[in-house]
Amino acid sequence: MSYWSGVLPAVTTKFTADDRLDIAEMERCFAFQLDAGVHGLIVAGSLGEASTLDPEEKIAVLEVALRVAAGKVPVLLTVAQGSTRQACRLAEAGARAGAAGFMVLPGIPYKSEPHETAAHYRAVAKAGGLPVMIYNNPPAYGVDIPPRMLLELADEPLFTAIKESSDDIRRISEIKTLCGDRFKVLTGVDNLALESLAMGADGWVAGLVVAYPRETVAIYELARAGRMAEAIAIYRWFRPLLDLDVSARLVQNIKLVEALAIGSNDRCRAPRMALSGPERARIEAVVKAAEAGRPTLPSF
Repeated sequence: MSYWSGVLPAVTTKFTADDRLDIAEMERCFAFQLDAGVHGLIVAGSLGEASTLDPEEKIAVLEVALRVAAGKVPVLLTVAQGSTRQACRLAEAGARAGAAGFMVLPGIPYKSEPHETAAHYRAVAKAGGLPVMIYNNPPAYGVDIPPRMLLELADEPLFTAIKESSDDIRRISEIKTLCGDRFKVLTGVDNLALESLAMGADGWVAGLVVAYPRETVAIYELARAGRMAEAIAIYRWFRPLLDLDVSARLVQNIKLVEALAIGSNDRCRAPRMALSGPERARIEAVVKAAEAGRPTLPSF
């Protein structure tokens, strides 16, 4: 199996009214993604409210995704722990549970030095023993993994991909120029996705896909086929929604869109709270406009 390319949703974690994991709703939502043709699932990430989940809950969400995927697509567990020791333990547990691999963050919220960052990633890869997608998001986490560091990490065969969320579209070309095809490069910024694919990105770790998976897959497949005019038309329609991913409130934003578009719920785990007042009304207006102008998707 090639690790990894295509559209990989960073799925949300669903909660019941009494703040337990909503297994049934996650099963429904994950199946909705697979029915639309996504190429994998990533659980317990930032959009999945990883910082609020107990390690046991992360494994439980992974197990839900694995049951739904049933081997049809890879399921990745996000490893985002405060210490390398905790990250290694979660990777070990994820491997035992059957994850196909990991999307690994630096040891947040600590802003590590380059040699510390590299040591963290190597330790987690060794502990889990499975392929790793390196998650680079310096605007959010204050730790940068530039192309030169990727080249230094290339000697570890378990490092197979990078989720590039630096907001610098030039990084796609820089990584490809410096590292060749050594790593799969996936964009992690929804409203830079088509631009990244045009510059040679191999895939899209997506957020608004949880509400609009068919449109997300269509953009990717059309871009891959060189049918850019058709991809651009869908992308321009999608853009006001995709902008909701680039926000400190991306979880609340996207969960509300998911609730409005596919009849889910927008419950979050405290201290996050569902949107209310003018901000809720603003998101509702964006979704209403999107639904009114929703495009007919071409075959691909």
